[in-house]
Amino acid sequence: MWKSISAAAPDSIFGLTEAFKQDSNPNKVNLGAGVYKDNRGVTPILDCVKEAERRLLDEEQTKSYLPISGDPLYTSCVQQLLFGEGSEVISSSRAVTAHAPGGTGALRIGGELIQKFNPGATMWISFPTWANHNGIFGAARFNLKSYPYYNSDTKGLNYDELIATLKQVPAGDVVLLHGCCHNPTGVDLNKEQWSEVAALASERGWIGFLDFAYQGFGDSVDGDRISVEAFAATGADFFVASSFSKNFGLYNERTGAITVVSPSGQEAAVAKSHLDLTVRVCYSNPPAHGGLIVKTVLSDPDLEQNWRRQLEQMCKRIISMRSALVEGLASRGVDGDFSYIKEQRGMFSFSGLSDETVAWLKANKGIYVVGGGRINVAGLTTGNIDYVCDSIAEALKS
Repeated sequence: MWKSISAAAPDSIFGLTEAFKQDSNPNKVNLGAGVYKDNRGVTPILDCVKEAERRLLDEEQTKSYLPISGDPLYTSCVQQLLFGEGSEVISSSRAVTAHAPGGTGALRIGGELIQKFNPGATMWISFPTWANHNGIFGAARFNLKSYPYYNSDTKGLNYDELIATLKQVPAGDVVLLHGCCHNPTGVDLNKEQWSEVAALASERGWIGFLDFAYQGFGDSVDGDRISVEAFAATGADFFVASSFSKNFGLYNERTGAITVVSPSGQEAAVAKSHLDLTVRVCYSNPPAHGGLIVKTVLSDPDLEQNWRRQLEQMCKRIISMRSALVEGLASRGVDGDFSYIKEQRGMFSFSGLSDETVAWLKANKGIYVVGGGRINVAGLTTGNIDYVCDSIAEALKS
Protein backbone atom coordinates (compact mmCIF):
# COMPACT_ATOMS: atom_id res chain seq x y z
CA MET A 1 0.00 0.00 0.00
CA TRP A 2 3.01 2.30 0.36
CA LYS A 3 4.53 1.94 -3.12
CA SER A 4 3.10 5.17 -4.52
CA ILE A 5 3.24 7.20 -1.28
CA SER A 6 6.11 9.56 -0.56
CA ALA A 7 7.78 9.54 2.84
CA ALA A 8 6.62 12.18 5.30
CA ALA A 9 8.99 14.97 6.23
CA PRO A 10 10.70 14.42 9.61
CA ASP A 11 9.53 16.44 12.61
CA SER A 12 11.57 19.64 12.64
CA ILE A 13 12.65 19.48 16.29
CA PHE A 14 13.10 15.72 16.67
CA GLY A 15 14.89 15.72 13.31
CA LEU A 16 17.27 18.35 14.66
CA THR A 17 17.98 16.16 17.69
CA GLU A 18 18.79 13.18 15.46
CA ALA A 19 21.23 15.32 13.46
CA PHE A 20 22.81 16.47 16.71
CA LYS A 21 23.32 12.88 17.88
CA GLN A 22 25.16 12.04 14.67
CA ASP A 23 27.39 15.13 14.77
CA SER A 24 31.02 14.24 15.59
CA ASN A 25 31.95 17.75 16.79
CA PRO A 26 33.18 17.29 20.41
CA ASN A 27 31.94 20.79 21.29
CA LYS A 28 28.45 20.36 19.88
CA VAL A 29 25.55 21.98 21.76
CA ASN A 30 21.84 21.19 21.37
CA LEU A 31 19.75 24.33 21.91
CA GLY A 32 16.80 22.96 19.96
CA ALA A 33 15.14 20.13 21.90
CA GLY A 34 12.54 21.43 24.36
CA VAL A 35 13.70 19.62 27.47
CA TYR A 36 15.13 20.99 30.69
CA LYS A 37 18.81 20.26 31.34
CA ASP A 38 20.86 20.91 34.45
CA ASN A 39 24.33 22.47 34.49
CA ARG A 40 25.83 19.09 33.52
CA GLY A 41 23.71 19.05 30.38
CA VAL A 42 21.57 16.22 31.76
CA THR A 43 17.79 16.06 32.08
CA PRO A 44 17.61 15.11 35.77
CA ILE A 45 15.20 12.92 37.70
CA LEU A 46 13.95 15.05 40.59
CA ASP A 47 14.59 13.83 44.14
CA CYS A 48 10.88 13.98 44.95
CA VAL A 49 10.13 11.83 41.89
CA LYS A 50 12.64 9.19 42.98
CA GLU A 51 11.12 9.13 46.47
CA ALA A 52 7.60 8.85 45.07
CA GLU A 53 8.69 5.92 42.89
CA ARG A 54 10.22 4.16 45.89
CA ARG A 55 6.95 4.49 47.75
CA LEU A 56 4.98 3.23 44.77
CA LEU A 57 7.24 0.21 44.45
CA ASP A 58 6.74 -0.63 48.13
CA GLU A 59 3.02 0.08 48.33
CA GLU A 60 1.53 -0.67 44.90
CA GLN A 61 -0.88 -3.60 45.04
CA THR A 62 -2.23 -3.87 41.49
CA LYS A 63 -1.69 -2.98 37.84
CA SER A 64 -5.41 -2.89 37.08
CA TYR A 65 -6.93 -0.20 34.89
CA LEU A 66 -7.38 3.32 36.18
CA PRO A 67 -10.80 4.95 35.80
CA ILE A 68 -11.39 6.53 32.39
CA SER A 69 -10.54 10.00 33.69
CA GLY A 70 -7.67 8.77 35.88
CA ASP A 71 -7.05 8.48 39.60
CA PRO A 72 -9.48 10.86 41.41
CA LEU A 73 -6.77 12.14 43.77
CA TYR A 74 -4.54 12.89 40.77
CA THR A 75 -7.23 14.98 39.08
CA SER A 76 -7.93 16.74 42.39
CA CYS A 77 -4.23 17.60 42.75
CA VAL A 78 -4.19 18.96 39.18
CA GLN A 79 -7.08 21.28 40.00
CA GLN A 80 -5.35 22.49 43.17
CA LEU A 81 -2.33 23.45 41.07
CA LEU A 82 -4.45 25.17 38.43
CA PHE A 83 -6.83 27.14 40.62
CA GLY A 84 -5.14 27.36 44.02
CA GLU A 85 -6.22 26.71 47.58
CA GLY A 86 -9.79 27.79 48.31
CA SER A 87 -10.69 28.44 44.68
CA GLU A 88 -14.35 29.09 43.93
CA VAL A 89 -14.01 26.98 40.77
CA ILE A 90 -13.21 23.94 42.92
CA SER A 91 -15.75 24.61 45.67
CA SER A 92 -18.49 25.10 43.06
CA SER A 93 -17.45 21.94 41.17
CA ARG A 94 -17.22 23.97 37.96
CA ALA A 95 -14.14 22.10 36.72
CA VAL A 96 -13.73 18.52 35.57
CA THR A 97 -10.35 16.97 34.80
CA ALA A 98 -9.14 13.90 32.96
CA HIS A 99 -5.64 12.43 33.14
CA ALA A 100 -4.22 12.57 29.60
CA PRO A 101 -1.08 11.10 28.00
CA GLY A 102 1.04 14.24 28.13
CA GLY A 103 0.23 17.81 27.21
CA THR A 104 -0.14 16.79 23.57
CA GLY A 105 -2.77 14.21 24.49
CA ALA A 106 -4.57 16.78 26.61
CA LEU A 107 -4.72 19.24 23.71
CA ARG A 108 -6.01 16.59 21.33
CA ILE A 109 -8.68 15.31 23.73
CA GLY A 110 -9.87 18.87 24.33
CA GLY A 111 -9.99 19.44 20.59
CA GLU A 112 -11.94 16.24 19.97
CA LEU A 113 -14.46 17.15 22.67
CA ILE A 114 -15.06 20.61 21.18
CA GLN A 115 -15.36 19.17 17.67
CA LYS A 116 -18.05 16.76 18.86
CA PHE A 117 -20.46 19.63 19.55
CA ASN A 118 -19.07 22.47 17.44
CA PRO A 119 -17.70 20.89 14.26
CA GLY A 120 -17.63 24.18 12.37
CA ALA A 121 -15.39 25.95 14.86
CA THR A 122 -12.15 27.65 13.88
CA MET A 123 -9.09 27.30 16.11
CA TRP A 124 -7.17 30.57 16.41
CA ILE A 125 -3.49 30.01 17.15
CA SER A 126 -0.81 32.58 17.96
CA PHE A 127 1.76 33.46 15.33
CA PRO A 128 4.32 32.19 16.04
CA THR A 129 3.53 29.11 18.13
CA TRP A 130 4.81 25.64 19.01
CA ALA A 131 4.95 23.87 15.64
CA ASN A 132 2.85 20.90 16.77
CA HIS A 133 -0.19 23.05 17.65
CA ASN A 134 -1.14 23.32 14.00
CA GLY A 135 -0.67 19.59 13.50
CA ILE A 136 -2.71 18.61 16.55
CA PHE A 137 -5.71 20.78 15.80
CA GLY A 138 -5.52 20.28 12.05
CA ALA A 139 -5.72 16.52 12.67
CA ALA A 140 -8.70 17.21 14.94
CA ARG A 141 -10.43 18.72 11.89
CA PHE A 142 -10.42 22.36 12.96
CA ASN A 143 -10.22 25.21 10.51
CA LEU A 144 -7.04 27.03 11.51
CA LYS A 145 -6.38 30.76 11.66
CA SER A 146 -3.68 32.78 13.38
CA TYR A 147 -3.63 35.92 15.49
CA PRO A 148 -0.64 38.29 15.80
CA TYR A 149 1.48 37.77 18.88
CA TYR A 150 5.15 38.72 18.54
CA ASN A 151 6.61 42.05 17.40
CA SER A 152 9.94 41.30 15.73
CA ASP A 153 10.91 44.98 15.80
CA THR A 154 10.45 45.54 19.53
CA LYS A 155 11.23 41.88 20.43
CA GLY A 156 8.11 41.99 22.59
CA LEU A 157 4.39 41.37 22.62
CA ASN A 158 2.32 42.70 19.71
CA TYR A 159 -0.54 43.39 22.09
CA ASP A 160 -2.53 46.01 20.16
CA GLU A 161 -2.84 43.83 17.06
CA LEU A 162 -3.51 40.76 19.22
CA ILE A 163 -6.47 42.45 20.90
CA ALA A 164 -7.74 43.94 17.64
CA THR A 165 -7.80 40.44 16.10
CA LEU A 166 -9.41 38.75 19.10
CA LYS A 167 -12.20 41.34 19.00
CA GLN A 168 -13.13 39.94 15.58
CA VAL A 169 -13.20 36.25 16.58
CA PRO A 170 -16.76 34.93 16.18
CA ALA A 171 -18.73 33.36 19.01
CA GLY A 172 -18.18 29.61 19.21
CA ASP A 173 -14.65 29.72 17.80
CA VAL A 174 -11.72 28.68 19.99
CA VAL A 175 -8.61 30.73 20.82
CA LEU A 176 -5.52 28.79 21.86
CA LEU A 177 -3.41 30.74 24.35
CA HIS A 178 -0.10 29.88 26.02
CA GLY A 179 -0.85 30.05 29.76
CA CYS A 180 2.71 31.14 30.58
CA CYS A 181 6.25 30.94 29.15
CA HIS A 182 5.15 31.29 25.52
CA ASN A 183 6.78 28.76 23.21
CA PRO A 184 8.75 29.79 21.13
CA THR A 185 9.10 33.47 22.03
CA GLY A 186 9.33 33.56 25.83
CA VAL A 187 7.12 36.68 25.75
CA ASP A 188 4.04 36.64 28.02
CA LEU A 189 0.99 38.75 28.77
CA ASN A 190 0.90 40.54 32.12
CA LYS A 191 -1.93 40.29 34.66
CA GLU A 192 -3.92 43.24 33.30
CA GLN A 193 -3.61 41.99 29.73
CA TRP A 194 -4.81 38.52 30.74
CA SER A 195 -7.84 40.09 32.41
CA GLU A 196 -8.64 42.02 29.24
CA VAL A 197 -8.32 38.93 27.03
CA ALA A 198 -10.48 36.82 29.36
CA ALA A 199 -13.15 39.54 29.53
CA LEU A 200 -13.12 39.75 25.75
CA ALA A 201 -13.70 35.98 25.49
CA SER A 202 -16.71 36.26 27.80
CA GLU A 203 -18.08 39.27 25.92
CA ARG A 204 -17.58 37.88 22.41
CA GLY A 205 -18.52 34.27 23.23
CA TRP A 206 -15.40 32.55 21.95
CA ILE A 207 -13.81 29.76 24.00
CA GLY A 208 -10.39 30.15 25.58
CA PHE A 209 -8.11 27.11 25.48
CA LEU A 210 -4.99 27.51 27.63
CA ASP A 211 -1.94 25.40 26.87
CA PHE A 212 -0.37 25.41 30.34
CA ALA A 213 2.75 23.30 29.82
CA TYR A 214 5.26 25.31 31.85
CA GLN A 215 3.65 26.17 35.19
CA GLY A 216 6.45 27.13 37.59
CA PHE A 217 8.97 28.15 34.94
CA GLY A 218 7.85 31.78 34.75
CA ASP A 219 7.45 33.41 38.16
CA SER A 220 6.40 30.51 40.38
CA VAL A 221 3.86 27.69 40.57
CA ASP A 222 1.32 30.07 42.12
CA GLY A 223 2.32 33.20 40.21
CA ASP A 224 2.07 31.55 36.81
CA ARG A 225 -1.63 30.80 37.15
CA ILE A 226 -2.71 34.41 36.45
CA SER A 227 -3.99 33.34 33.02
CA VAL A 228 -6.17 30.59 34.54
CA GLU A 229 -7.42 32.92 37.28
CA ALA A 230 -8.38 35.58 34.74
CA PHE A 231 -10.56 33.16 32.77
CA ALA A 232 -11.99 31.57 35.93
CA ALA A 233 -13.11 35.00 37.17
CA THR A 234 -15.36 35.49 34.13
CA GLY A 235 -17.51 32.43 34.90
CA ALA A 236 -17.36 31.43 31.21
CA ASP A 237 -16.47 28.13 29.57
CA PHE A 238 -12.77 27.46 28.95
CA PHE A 239 -10.26 24.62 28.69
CA VAL A 240 -6.81 24.04 30.22
CA ALA A 241 -4.25 21.50 28.98
CA SER A 242 -1.61 20.70 31.63
CA SER A 243 1.71 18.92 31.28
CA PHE A 244 4.07 17.50 33.90
CA SER A 245 6.88 16.80 31.44
CA LYS A 246 8.77 19.98 32.25
CA ASN A 247 7.98 20.92 35.84
CA PHE A 248 8.27 17.30 37.11
CA GLY A 249 10.80 16.11 34.53
CA LEU A 250 8.41 13.30 33.55
CA TYR A 251 9.06 13.55 29.83
CA ASN A 252 8.92 9.87 28.98
CA GLU A 253 6.02 9.13 31.34
CA ARG A 254 3.69 11.27 29.18
CA THR A 255 1.73 12.74 32.07
CA GLY A 256 -0.78 15.55 31.55
CA ALA A 257 -4.39 16.52 32.08
CA ILE A 258 -7.26 18.20 30.30
CA THR A 259 -9.52 20.37 32.45
CA VAL A 260 -12.89 21.69 31.29
CA VAL A 261 -14.29 24.67 33.21
CA SER A 262 -17.99 25.52 32.97
CA PRO A 263 -20.28 28.26 34.35
CA SER A 264 -21.93 25.84 36.81
CA GLY A 265 -21.44 22.49 38.50
CA GLN A 266 -24.43 21.08 36.62
CA GLU A 267 -22.91 21.96 33.24
CA ALA A 268 -19.53 20.60 34.36
CA ALA A 269 -21.15 17.25 35.15
CA VAL A 270 -22.52 17.11 31.60
CA ALA A 271 -19.08 18.02 30.26
CA LYS A 272 -17.53 15.23 32.34
CA SER A 273 -19.82 12.60 30.81
CA HIS A 274 -18.75 13.58 27.29
CA LEU A 275 -15.12 14.01 28.27
CA ASP A 276 -15.11 10.42 29.51
CA LEU A 277 -16.67 9.19 26.27
CA THR A 278 -14.06 11.07 24.25
CA VAL A 279 -11.24 9.49 26.25
CA ARG A 280 -12.85 6.07 25.94
CA VAL A 281 -12.75 6.04 22.13
CA CYS A 282 -9.21 7.48 21.95
CA TYR A 283 -7.24 5.45 24.52
CA SER A 284 -9.81 4.02 27.00
CA ASN A 285 -7.96 5.12 30.14
CA PRO A 286 -4.62 6.70 30.93
CA PRO A 287 -1.20 5.20 31.70
CA ALA A 288 -0.77 5.07 35.46
CA HIS A 289 2.85 5.51 36.51
CA GLY A 290 3.47 9.20 35.82
CA GLY A 291 0.14 10.25 37.29
CA LEU A 292 0.74 8.19 40.41
CA ILE A 293 4.10 9.92 40.85
CA VAL A 294 2.49 13.37 40.59
CA LYS A 295 -0.32 12.33 42.95
CA THR A 296 2.15 10.98 45.49
CA VAL A 297 4.22 14.16 45.47
CA LEU A 298 1.37 16.66 45.51
CA SER A 299 -0.62 14.85 48.19
CA ASP A 300 2.32 14.80 50.61
CA PRO A 301 3.21 18.24 52.09
CA ASP A 302 6.91 17.42 52.51
CA LEU A 303 7.32 16.02 49.01
CA GLU A 304 5.40 18.93 47.52
CA GLN A 305 7.68 21.45 49.25
CA ASN A 306 10.69 19.50 48.00
CA TRP A 307 9.26 19.65 44.47
CA ARG A 308 8.62 23.39 44.68
CA ARG A 309 12.19 24.02 45.89
CA GLN A 310 13.68 21.98 43.07
CA LEU A 311 11.46 23.67 40.50
CA GLU A 312 12.50 27.08 41.83
CA GLN A 313 16.16 26.07 41.45
CA MET A 314 15.51 24.98 37.85
CA CYS A 315 13.85 28.30 37.10
CA LYS A 316 16.73 30.26 38.66
CA ARG A 317 19.26 28.34 36.58
CA ILE A 318 17.44 29.29 33.38
CA ILE A 319 17.35 32.93 34.45
CA SER A 320 21.08 32.86 35.19
CA MET A 321 21.79 31.42 31.73
CA ARG A 322 19.71 34.17 30.12
CA SER A 323 21.88 36.75 31.86
CA ALA A 324 25.09 34.92 30.97
CA LEU A 325 24.11 34.82 27.29
CA VAL A 326 23.22 38.51 27.15
CA GLU A 327 26.33 39.58 29.03
CA GLY A 328 28.54 37.20 27.07
CA LEU A 329 27.39 38.60 23.73
CA ALA A 330 27.75 42.18 24.95
CA SER A 331 31.29 41.56 26.20
CA ARG A 332 32.23 40.25 22.74
CA GLY A 333 31.06 43.43 21.07
CA VAL A 334 28.36 41.92 18.86
CA ASP A 335 26.13 44.31 16.97
CA GLY A 336 22.71 44.88 18.50
CA ASP A 337 21.18 44.84 21.94
CA PHE A 338 20.21 41.36 23.15
CA SER A 339 18.99 42.51 26.56
CA TYR A 340 15.41 41.54 25.66
CA ILE A 341 16.44 37.90 26.25
CA LYS A 342 16.59 38.70 29.97
CA GLU A 343 12.96 39.87 29.92
CA GLN A 344 11.64 36.68 28.36
CA ARG A 345 10.30 33.88 30.56
CA GLY A 346 10.59 30.13 30.65
CA MET A 347 12.82 27.73 28.77
CA PHE A 348 12.59 29.32 25.34
CA SER A 349 13.80 32.50 23.71
CA PHE A 350 13.31 34.09 20.34
CA SER A 351 17.00 34.95 20.16
CA GLY A 352 16.83 37.26 17.16
CA LEU A 353 19.24 35.04 15.20
CA SER A 354 18.43 34.82 11.51
CA ASP A 355 17.93 31.53 9.67
CA GLU A 356 21.26 32.17 7.91
CA THR A 357 23.02 32.47 11.28
CA VAL A 358 21.23 29.37 12.57
CA ALA A 359 22.42 27.38 9.53
CA TRP A 360 26.00 28.69 9.93
CA LEU A 361 26.12 27.72 13.61
CA LYS A 362 24.99 24.18 12.81
CA ALA A 363 27.37 23.69 9.89
CA ASN A 364 30.45 25.29 11.40
CA LYS A 365 30.12 24.98 15.17
CA GLY A 366 27.81 22.06 15.86
CA ILE A 367 25.35 24.38 17.64
CA TYR A 368 21.78 23.32 16.93
CA VAL A 369 19.02 25.96 17.00
CA VAL A 370 15.45 25.68 15.71
CA GLY A 371 14.69 27.60 12.52
CA GLY A 372 13.48 31.11 13.28
CA GLY A 373 16.11 31.47 15.99
CA ARG A 374 14.30 29.82 18.90
CA ILE A 375 16.76 28.56 21.49
CA ASN A 376 16.21 26.40 24.53
CA VAL A 377 17.99 28.44 27.21
CA ALA A 378 18.11 25.38 29.46
CA GLY A 379 20.56 23.85 26.98
CA LEU A 380 23.15 26.43 28.04
CA THR A 381 25.55 25.55 30.85
CA THR A 382 28.53 27.20 32.52
CA GLY A 383 30.61 24.71 30.54
CA ASN A 384 29.35 25.68 27.07
CA ILE A 385 28.25 29.31 27.43
CA ASP A 386 31.62 30.76 26.33
CA TYR A 387 31.74 28.48 23.28
CA VAL A 388 28.19 29.46 22.34
CA CYS A 389 28.83 33.19 22.79
CA ASP A 390 32.12 33.01 20.86
CA SER A 391 30.38 31.12 18.05
CA ILE A 392 27.43 33.52 17.80
CA ALA A 393 29.81 36.49 17.82
CA GLU A 394 31.84 34.91 15.01
CA ALA A 395 28.68 34.11 13.03
CA LEU A 396 27.35 37.67 13.34
CA LYS A 397 30.68 39.16 12.25
CA SER A 398 31.23 36.77 9.32
